[in-house]
Parts: sequence; structure tokens; C-alpha cells
Amino acid sequence: MKVGILGAGKIAAWMGKTLAGLEEASAYAVASRDLERGKAFAEKFGVTKVYGSYEEMLEDKEVELVYVATPHSHHYEHMKLCIEYGKNILCEKAFTANEKQAREIFALAEARGVFVTEAMWIRYMPSRQLIREAIESGIIGEVTSLTANLGYELRNIPRLKEPALAGGALLDLGVYTINFARMVFGEDIREVSSACVKLDSGVDSQHMITFTYEDGKMAVLNATMLAQTDRRGIINGTKGYIQVENINNPEQILVYDLDRRLVKSYDIPAQITGYEYEVLAARRAILAGEKECPEMPHRETLCIMEMMDKLRASWGIVYPFER
Repeated sequence: MKVGILGAGKIAAWMGKTLAGLEEASAYAVASRDLERGKAFAEKFGVTKVYGSYEEMLEDKEVELVYVATPHSHHYEHMKLCIEYGKNILCEKAFTANEKQAREIFALAEARGVFVTEAMWIRYMPSRQLIREAIESGIIGEVTSLTANLGYELRNIPRLKEPALAGGALLDLGVYTINFARMVFGEDIREVSSACVKLDSGVDSQHMITFTYEDGKMAVLNATMLAQTDRRGIINGTKGYIQVENINNPEQILVYDLDRRLVKSYDIPAQITGYEYEVLAARRAILAGEKECPEMPHRETLCIMEMMDKLRASWGIVYPFER
């Protein structure tokens, strides 16, 4: 499958590296509004075609799937453009800036008959199934709660400070902790509570979110762009707990008993970057004639976007383009 990469920044580079190591898909084209940057990208990752505008690449009939790698503030605009050209889409997280934009993209894609999915990579990884297997085995007994955190020192990255670019920790980092909780415990959430600390620009710099589920389970989620954290996910049960090293790209899954003794470990399969699983899932779905991936269905993307909208509303955070 010939993939066109829209954008040539840091995230795009990860996809370039991924596609260079895959047999089932190739980095056929890259589009960058800085043509020299695009040429350097193509040379580094062995990309066949280079375009100096997004429209030029989308006019290329050879492009079968477009990976949207621009900042999430621009995803809505760029996915609309892809849909106009009838291109299948794999779009980086956060899918859009808000639920309204996401709903419109899905409606446009359905009307045009094109495939679109959110590239929330942890949804597609084999580690997801390993975590499920550990829980279902009963090794930690009845599961009662989980915690998850994700943090990096990112306060000096301009786009993350800027409300006009949908900045803040929630859409960049909190989206991962929310996805982790929903993958493990599902969607039957009775109550959501939260708190945040803001930058002077008005976006959230760090936040805490608590989910209370209908069956009594709880999930406590923390994300910050002010500090590096251990990025762990802990799933607690009546007989022990599961420790996921790095919820953003699991490196190890460890199981401990009530005496905190390691009783089992799950090895994570070797990977190119971790992005390959979303590419392969998109390819499978497209070849099967599907318009979404079962790993990250449209309904789930919409639920999470709506949840993040409500969290921002409770914090008094409104992006300028939403007013």
C-alpha cells in the first residue's frame, strides 16, 4: 500500500522510519510546504515522491492512504482536504481539536466513501491484548482500580502553549491516559471529576482526572507537560497488581502478588517503532472494504473527543476558533 505523508516534522519522521521497515506498505510520497524540508525527509527515508504542497500530493492517484502528521490544531482542515480528493486517512492524535470537528469529518468521509481512522497507536499494539489476557486470567483477582500517568518536560514547545493551536496537556498527553483507562475498564463511566493547573496563556499545563465506573471501579489519571514522569500504568486487583511500563508505548508488563513479588512478566514483541500496527490495521480495513478500524472505531474517537470537550469546559478553557 502506497502511503503519502502529509507533513514532514518529528511525528512524520517516525512514520517514515516505520514505513521504511515494512513490506506491506511503503512511504510513496511526502508533502511539505517547505520543499527543501520535504526533499531532506525523502532522502532520509527513501520516499519516492516529494511535493511542495498538500494539494499536489493529494492529486497523485498512486497515493492509497494519507498519514496526517501535522499539529492537531490543523487536523480538521487537512482531513477535509484529503476527503475532497477522495483519499483514505490515518490521522494522528488528537484526532481533531473538538468533538464537533470530528463528527463533521466522519460525516464527510461517509458521504465520500473514504476510510478514516485515528492513529492512537496504543489501541493497535499487541500489548493491548496482553494486558487483557493478564486481567482475564484472574492472576490479580477481582480488578478494582487503576492509575496512569504521562508526563514530559514540554513547557517551552511553542505550539503547546498556544490556545490558537489547541495547546495544553490534555490533547497532547491526557488523551493517552484516557485511552488507557477506557481500553482496560471500558466506557461504562458513571462520573468524571478533574482539576487542572493552567499556564499564563490559559491552556492546561497539568491535570488530574478521576473516572468512577458503574461497577465501582475507579481510574485516576494524571498528565503533565511540566515534568518527566515514570509513565506507568498500574492495574490493581484483590490478589495483586499489573504494572505497565510506559503507557505511551508499553515496554514491559509485570504482574506482582500481594507481597509485591514478581510472579509473571509479559514480553512485548520487537517492533520497528510501534507505528506499524496502526498502518497494518488501516491496510487490513481498507482491503476489506471497511471505513473504520475496529481497534479505534469512530464511536470511540467521538466519545473521547466529547469527554475532552467537557473537561476543558469545566476548566474554563475555550480555544479562540471555538468562540
